Amino acid sequence: MSEKEVITVRNLVKNYGDFEAVKGISFSVYEGEIFGLLGPNGAGKSTTLEIMETLRPKTSGEVIIDGFNLDHEADKIKRIIGVQLQSSGFYPSLNLSELIILFGGLYNEPVNVRELLHLVNLEDKAKNQYKELSGGQKQRFSIATTLVNKPRIIFLDEPTTGLDPHARRNLWDLIRDIRSKGTTVIITTHYMDEAEILCDRVAIVDHGKIIALHSPDQLIDDLVATGFERPKEVKKANLEDVFIHLTGRSLRNE
Repeated sequence: MSEKEVITVRNLVKNYGDFEAVKGISFSVYEGEIFGLLGPNGAGKSTTLEIMETLRPKTSGEVIIDGFNLDHEADKIKRIIGVQLQSSGFYPSLNLSELIILFGGLYNEPVNVRELLHLVNLEDKAKNQYKELSGGQKQRFSIATTLVNKPRIIFLDEPTTGLDPHARRNLWDLIRDIRSKGTTVIITTHYMDEAEILCDRVAIVDHGKIIALHSPDQLIDDLVATGFERPKEVKKANLEDVFIHLTGRSLRNE
């Protein structure tokens, strides 16, 4: 992770009538970072994400993505970011290879279908339709489509929701691999263990405001320094670790 800012958000506000969903949020994301936006439902994190993705207009504030100002250069921003789609974004009659070619055409980008499917461990599913995939395979393919335009930054909105422990852990490996190639990753998640393991820094959002922003380790240390103690001794592993250890880490049919 470098110290170069690739995303700068200043005093971001989003109102829906009289309701203020985002209340003057400010933060920066550094190049090569996995940055997490955490918060309960309705906290404003998804709205913030959608504004950065150019999918939702803001009420006020400033957003700079890789040097481009959202107010004046949204089209340039769209060319350098990848946004994770939900299942409704895929044509049901096309197979995975055809879908990737379609996305390449939308970006006017040549794309190596085999290489991209290999990256997400779906080479053997090239001729399958999206609806034929398992939950974990669907999520990996969705992430593959964010990489078609070779983006500098990708946005992942709760990418592991509903996945079993195997699929979840393998998706973590994929996200780390994408970051290792120089891509900056912005992720929202409800899983605190996921954020603790994956993210370099996290912003905790509640009621439209950032209430904490630091590395997971530092936030935990700050809490412990207040005298906080868990009522139960923390073990070196958890039940999910046991499950993974006993049933293996292979991709299977996830």
